[in-house]
Amino acid sequence: MFWAMLAVAVGFVGLAVLGVFAIRVFVEAQRLGRQVADTTQRISRAAEDLEKAAAGTARRSHELL
Repeated sequence: MFWAMLAVAVGFVGLAVLGVFAIRVFVEAQRLGRQVADTTQRISRAAEDLEKAAAGTARRSHELL
């Protein structure tokens, strides 16, 4: 009977440890998702700035010709 109770206790502790790790993975995945969203917005703004700069440069070069 002792071994059966020990096996149940070890199984429960194992599940608890897996639950803690699952929560940690979930939190880190959310944090990564926020970082990806922020980086995507930064890249989008940089692309818009580059497009504006390229349009201005093209206009100036066309005026010189």
